Amino acid sequence: MAAGPGRGCPGTGRDSPGTGRDSLGMLRNSLRMLRALLVAALAAAPAGGNSVHRKIYIPLNHTAPCVRLLNATHQIGCQSSLSGDTGVIHVVEREQDLEWALAEGPHPPYMILLDGSLFSREILMRLKGSSRISGLAVAAASPAPAQGFSPGLKCPNDGFGLYSDAYGPQFAHCNGSEWNPDGSGLSYEDFPFPIFLLQDANETQLIKECFRAHNLPPAPGAAPQFPLCALQLLAHMHAAASTVTCMRRSSLQSAFSINPGQCCTGAALGGLQWGCTGAALGLQSTFSINPGQCCTGGCTGGLQWGCISPGQCCMGLHGGLQWGRSSLQSAFSINPEIVCDPLLDYNVWSSLQPINASARLPPEQRLVLAATRVDSHSFFWNVAPGAEAAVGSFVVLLAAAQALQAAPGSQRLPRNVLFVFFQGESFDYIGSSRLAFDMEHDKFPLRLENIGAFLELGQVALRNDSVLWMHTDPISRRNESVESQVQSLLSALRAAGPGAGLSLREPGQSQPLPPSALQRFLRARRGLPGVLLADHRGAFRNRYFQSIYDTAESLGLRYPEGLSPEQRLEFVTDTAQALAQVATLVARALFSLAGGAAGAAESIRADPKTVTRLLYGFLLNSNNSWFQSVIKPDQRGILGPFPQHYVAVSSPTNTTQLLQAVLGNLTGASANLSREQCQEPGKTPGTLPELYEYWWVQGPLDGNSSSRIPGCVRSGVRLSPALSPAFELRRWDSREFSTWTESRWKDVRARLFLVASRELEVTPGGTRGQGWGHGDGDTGMGWRRGQPGDTGTSRGQGHGDQTGTGTGWKQGQPGDRDGTQGWDRDRMETGTARGHGDGTGTARGQGGDRQGDTGTQGSDRDIQGTGTARDTEGTQGWG
Repeated sequence: MAAGPGRGCPGTGRDSPGTGRDSLGMLRNSLRMLRALLVAALAAAPAGGNSVHRKIYIPLNHTAPCVRLLNATHQIGCQSSLSGDTGVIHVVEREQDLEWALAEGPHPPYMILLDGSLFSREILMRLKGSSRISGLAVAAASPAPAQGFSPGLKCPNDGFGLYSDAYGPQFAHCNGSEWNPDGSGLSYEDFPFPIFLLQDANETQLIKECFRAHNLPPAPGAAPQFPLCALQLLAHMHAAASTVTCMRRSSLQSAFSINPGQCCTGAALGGLQWGCTGAALGLQSTFSINPGQCCTGGCTGGLQWGCISPGQCCMGLHGGLQWGRSSLQSAFSINPEIVCDPLLDYNVWSSLQPINASARLPPEQRLVLAATRVDSHSFFWNVAPGAEAAVGSFVVLLAAAQALQAAPGSQRLPRNVLFVFFQGESFDYIGSSRLAFDMEHDKFPLRLENIGAFLELGQVALRNDSVLWMHTDPISRRNESVESQVQSLLSALRAAGPGAGLSLREPGQSQPLPPSALQRFLRARRGLPGVLLADHRGAFRNRYFQSIYDTAESLGLRYPEGLSPEQRLEFVTDTAQALAQVATLVARALFSLAGGAAGAAESIRADPKTVTRLLYGFLLNSNNSWFQSVIKPDQRGILGPFPQHYVAVSSPTNTTQLLQAVLGNLTGASANLSREQCQEPGKTPGTLPELYEYWWVQGPLDGNSSSRIPGCVRSGVRLSPALSPAFELRRWDSREFSTWTESRWKDVRARLFLVASRELEVTPGGTRGQGWGHGDGDTGMGWRRGQPGDTGTSRGQGHGDQTGTGTGWKQGQPGDRDGTQGWDRDRMETGTARGHGDGTGTARGQGGDRQGDTGTQGSDRDIQGTGTARDTEGTQGWG
């Protein structure tokens, strides 16, 4: 069973071919051919069926689906039926256009093409409540809605931060501080039909032209004439109910399993493993043929390091890149059946002075931790530009790290500085909660007690004039010792402000700390002195938080017309200048907090050109000359236009790999080593691999030629797991740690086609009827849904890829004859009384294994399938 498509999956990227004017002409030609092909399909001979079937659809190759996510208690997102949902297209550009689809139109169900300006909670909840709606295609608004749009929560990560009934109850659940007032919560609703984002204006225009040509009534009050333009959306999700349910289904293992699961639920880096708690986390028998192995290395693309038994670690999920994930299997199953995967990736960290990654800092040693988040989120899968939510802040921290590394005397400062870039923060603080957990349990080179000060960058790219706000926790500051240390932090920031052209202010001690990684660290260590730096005093200034519109445009990132991509890479924008000021402030404050002399920090200044390159690379086009030069030769596939910053389930993500490479370039140094020595530094004396990482990078182009000047880079940049502790502890119902998982799916597809009239759906005399179905049938009759009492000898493709020979299939109802066979939508296999139908009929299936009474429906609460019953002498299948 395949996982969801990878990040570079064809048909889902905005950079796919076919977005130009020529492409629109080709699509229009395809549309004109549909009518002719429909007639050909109706009259085609059986032998030509498959080729005609392929030609009567126009695939939409530039879309992004809404997918299903799950946590300990809920499922959110969207899904289609197993074979996809189909409907007659209705274009909605004004709110009053909805009435046709919801009440007036004679040909339901309808597939709505919704203008992005109408994509709101009010309208989607109206559509969700109607049985006349089969799905939704959304055309993004351009420009972004002026009033703002945020499908996130008003109180992000509520319940997983610092404040609770036990600590600061007056601030719990964002009481008195609604950080994201524009949040509609749409991303956290559960929709029973598919919703796709259309990412290509040409394809959107094609759908509208098809609608205008076929679906508009010929006269007021008249019904549209067949053939009608229709749309099919396929995005069936395998997981259901909650993380508890889907992980239980994925992890149960039989004592007689031929391939029992491996034990690593954590990650392994360079031979050092994080997350295995024993010989096997799954249930395994001493009679197992292949007892679980524990991976102590990593694997990528089939190449594996450090596993006890080769081939045990790599599973090739989501793009083929995976590190140390368990092989989870269902009970008594020869082949694993995994229906969901934890959201996971890696945190990226580095230090001003080298840290021994395999040792532990002495308890008395203190350092300064500077942190920010890397990821974002939106309603649609892997469309997470996160310009203000994440990119602006991590670009600032990257530039500050470069400036501090280059400062005179930085290697001799009394205190070290640790830079951390957290992944998965959008989903209940995955990255920060994991690092705090690892520090508590001696799984990281330093402990919580080693942190002398914590400085975090929140959203900083939309400041008002020159003001930045310093947020702290008012409760911990009631302690005199903590208050004194926090004041030292605030003083260092204030002192660095004027030289950077910035003014630093406090919002007041009656206001709680905004959502931040600092909340998770304070939850683990109450007396930790920390400050969150942000551009907002109260509510976020970001009107597009966790949405598809949180883009470079929302930051005001603009370039003069006529610049080439290379010129845009180097052009220093006003936004870059403003963020370089913030980076200068941060670098100077860190220098002071690390014990640097007061006057020495004045020479530290962040490079605006570095900032402008970073903004261009992480927001507009990562496939640029600078990023090409800093990556390894085998990482070329991670580059491309329109970078996205969703944490996902494959790791490391493109963002993480690029961040690691860029940070190494900005803070590392060139090493005079050959390629072989660089890739195996332990064999060369004096390389100190316990202190440094070595990368053989592509290097810049050699003049005007296409060849490059490769080289070896030495840096202290490393990765640590960003997988919630809940999955290592197997506490899938945890209320302390994030439990977010992503459902697996087999295929995601959108395609346009024409629907023939009802009269032509069944055509005798050896012709083929093209109706709502999408499968092929043999000769004799056309294909439609089987009905009780149908006769004939034709053969059709059954609903859900089941083939019904001589038998039509419909949903079982009480009283149907011979209705004892059910169908499991998740497993795509027949069974007895297996499926969905809670309260329908007289029997309730237990786990899909109990046979229901005649003509009734069983119910599998985990699987959420659809029960079916055989028709009486039904002889027509539904293709």
